[in-house]
Amino acid sequence: MDAVEPLKARRIYLLLRERILNGALEPGSRLPGELSIAAEYGVSRVTVRRALDTLAIDGLIDRRPGSGTFVREGNSVQPIVADLSNVLSHLVEMGRRTSVRLLSFAYVNPSESVAGALGLEPGERAQRSIRVRLIDGAPFSYLVTHVPERIGVTYSEADLASMPLLGLLERSGIVVDEASQSIGATLAGPDVADALGLEIGSPLLSLTRVVWDPSGQGVEHLHALYRPDRYSFHMDLVRTGAVGARRWNPVVKPTTARPELQKYKAKGPKSLKPKPRPVRVSTQRRTST
Repeated sequence: MDAVEPLKARRIYLLLRERILNGALEPGSRLPGELSIAAEYGVSRVTVRRALDTLAIDGLIDRRPGSGTFVREGNSVQPIVADLSNVLSHLVEMGRRTSVRLLSFAYVNPSESVAGALGLEPGERAQRSIRVRLIDGAPFSYLVTHVPERIGVTYSEADLASMPLLGLLERSGIVVDEASQSIGATLAGPDVADALGLEIGSPLLSLTRVVWDPSGQGVEHLHALYRPDRYSFHMDLVRTGAVGARRWNPVVKPTTARPELQKYKAKGPKSLKPKPRPVRVSTQRRTST
């Protein structure tokens, strides 16, 4: 098989998927035949068949022997859209809407970059977990999380397999106050591809997030990989400055704090001693075009 054949199939899959989701191929409509699609995109019929197989697995199409391939009506996996202007609120809501599969749980000596981001002392261990999050039974994210050991020991492996991490932190008396994150793109390695049901080398969204409590102590380091067909990021912007300025600032949507979070903010965590926050260089959240 051509070494680039899986990448070609992935490209055709994404193109057809986009046409289905944006309504160009309407629910119930019949897709062109494999030969027609192959000719349209300049690929082999085998490549088209692989792309259609993936669309069928995702629940976007129905293949009816003797009749053709049709866009399925109303049974596809709905992608998650993350609101970047309200990260923590989104995390809570996502924990309620999705399920998780725990792949790994251990206490380790983290890398220098993770230890530095969390402000760990030399030799201080962290709890590392690897999870796959699913929506409607379909995997969409691969999550590698590090939490300082003194926090990790407050909950069990079984807890992490059944509850969102943010909820476990708050249950332990941790107030999650601030987060910083960066977003990029990468390709799926063998382990990630297998966990997310993708071909090796498939494109992924990459996110790294560090979360702090009010004292400035790092409480979580997350490296997350997302299937771009099942997860996307969204932010509302407002134009600022004088007339003619090309500056945009994010619109932060107001939320109502939950009672238990207000209680923790008032009393503060009891069991964990805060440590000085590592120095960070931050920039204004501003874009220009």
